[in-house]
Amino acid sequence: MKLGVITDGISRDFAHALEVMDAFGLEYAELQFLWDKEVGDLDAAERRRALDLLRTHGKRVACISRHVLAGVPMSTEPGDPLHIRHLEGLRRCIQMAHEFDCRLVRIMSGRKETILWGSHGAETWGVAAGAWDALVRLVEPAVRLAEREGVNLVVETGTGTMVRSAYTGRKLCEAIGSDHLKVLWDPADACHAHERAFPEGYEELRAGRLGHLHVKDVLVDTPRAALEMRPLGQGQLADQWPQIAEALRDDGYSGVVSLESVYHPGDGDFEAGFRTSVDTFKAWFG
Repeated sequence: MKLGVITDGISRDFAHALEVMDAFGLEYAELQFLWDKEVGDLDAAERRRALDLLRTHGKRVACISRHVLAGVPMSTEPGDPLHIRHLEGLRRCIQMAHEFDCRLVRIMSGRKETILWGSHGAETWGVAAGAWDALVRLVEPAVRLAEREGVNLVVETGTGTMVRSAYTGRKLCEAIGSDHLKVLWDPADACHAHERAFPEGYEELRAGRLGHLHVKDVLVDTPRAALEMRPLGQGQLADQWPQIAEALRDDGYSGVVSLESVYHPGDGDFEAGFRTSVDTFKAWFG
C-alpha cells in the first residue's frame, strides 16, 4: 500500500520531518501544519519553499488537511460569516492542492451533537432536532466547490464532530450524493462512539466510501471522558489493525494510509513517539 505520515506528527519543521520520512522510506506526506501555520494559511513564498522541499526529497502529497468546518455549531446557516470563513479556508486549500498535484482535501463536520436520531420518545426528549439536516446544508456547498474545482473531499471521523464513526460518515456521503465526497476513516477516533473498527466499521465503508485512512492506537474511557494515546499495537485496536490491513489488500484499496503520530512517551517528544510506531505501521501496511 501507499504509506505516509502526517508530517507535523514528526515535527512542524517541515524540512526535518521530510528527512525523517526519508530514513523510514515513507513516500506520502500529509500536510496539516508546516512551520508555524496551518495549511491554507501559508503565503505564496512558503508554499514554494514547501514544494521545493517535497521535490528535493522525492515525496508526494497524500492530502491537504485543514480543519475546515471544525467547531462550527449546527445553529450556523450557510452563508453566515463563520461558514464563509471556513469555505474561504477550503478554497485556499484547494488552490494549494492544485499547486502540489494533490486531489484530496480534508474537511471536518462541525461541532458534535450527541444524539441525532431516535424513537419511542427519544425523538422528543433526546434528539438534537434538525442537527443532521443542518450538517448536510453546511457541507453541501463545500462539496459543490470541490466538484467545480476537480478535487475530492474526505470528511474525517472525529471525536468532537458530527461525523464520528464510519456509519455517520457513510450516512453523510449518501445524503449529499457526490462522488467528490468520501470518508477519511480514523478508527481510533471512532472508538469514542463505541464503533468496533473491524469488521463493523470497515463494512460501512467497503462499497467505495473510503477515501483515506489515519492509523493510530488509543485507550478510550468514555465514561471518564479520558483518552490515552498508545504506540501502535499497544492500544485497544491492536487486534483489529492487522485485520483492516488484510481487508484493504483483499479489496484492492488504492489510496494512501497515513500514520497519525500523536503519541509521545510522556515527555512531549512526538518524534520519539513516531519512532516507536513506524516499524509496526510498515509491517502491517507495507
